Amino acid sequence: MKQLYRWSLGLLLALFTLVGIVSLQTQGLAQDSAESTLPTLEAAGLSLEELADGIYGLIASTDFPPQDPMVAICNGGIIIGNDGVVVVDPFHNKALGNLLLQTAATLTDQPVRYVINTHYHFDHTGGNPAASAQNLPILGRGPIREFMLTRNSETDPQVTPPEVIINGAWEVWLGDRQVQVREFDGHSGGTDLIVYIPDADVLMLGDLLFNQRIPYVGDGHIRTWQATLQELKVAYPTATLLPGHGPVTSEQGIETLLGFLNDLEALALGWQANGVTAEEAKATPIPDVYKDFLFQGLFPIALETAYQQITLGQDDATAMQAYLQAQSVQP
Repeated sequence: MKQLYRWSLGLLLALFTLVGIVSLQTQGLAQDSAESTLPTLEAAGLSLEELADGIYGLIASTDFPPQDPMVAICNGGIIIGNDGVVVVDPFHNKALGNLLLQTAATLTDQPVRYVINTHYHFDHTGGNPAASAQNLPILGRGPIREFMLTRNSETDPQVTPPEVIINGAWEVWLGDRQVQVREFDGHSGGTDLIVYIPDADVLMLGDLLFNQRIPYVGDGHIRTWQATLQELKVAYPTATLLPGHGPVTSEQGIETLLGFLNDLEALALGWQANGVTAEEAKATPIPDVYKDFLFQGLFPIALETAYQQITLGQDDATAMQAYLQAQSVQP
């Protein structure tokens, strides 16, 4: 299992080091410690979008990888009630986390009650120190602390995991507004959460939804993710959706990502039927329907993961370890 974790970490590091994003994060943290001026929303590549009355998304527009440590990669969320605020996913460094909290303060005089991490990946959790500095409780799911303290700490010296762990459903009332947090699976090793605001029919999905972006598949389970998306379609058919990456969408965004994963599965089954090697599979071009998506650099990871999980049927820890040993992959 340890080797499997290291394999997943290796994919994550590949994700965030395509042109040095780990060093960008370190630079950003250094700027934080030097009390640098907070970036503006515009400088951070973010736009503030009202999803419903008192509910906002901070939408990241950059392609991956960003060229500046103060440019956000993922989306963030703000939920305002008449007795408090919840913020979701404080970006990848403390300065951007502070920007999220400051933005909330410009929208309401209500205090932030909770910060929610939708999963453990550092582009969504690296800003946790901003919340910790204000003594705000940070919530996450299941093994998120273990994952952050082992995987994220190798690149983030200020890793700050949640201190409130959700196992099962959780909800909070912000005075007049209920916020529901639920567990779903498929993207990030048992740490995925969704955040739903029933009165406004707004759903914040974290990286269970990439919209108009090639998804990061290397830390997920493709068939579980497919099943989750089907379940979300049924459970929240009319919701306004805030994805982890990409513009605000509706059920159509789920359909598009599900189509991508279905196409990936079909490719992998075709490789299996035709005896395609791993190297041949990794050379598969991006289908035309996805050529306008951002995050194109993540497509080879999707291909490799599909080959391992579906073509070879190696989607459990024991099988994955055997595959890595056969490929002479070093931890």
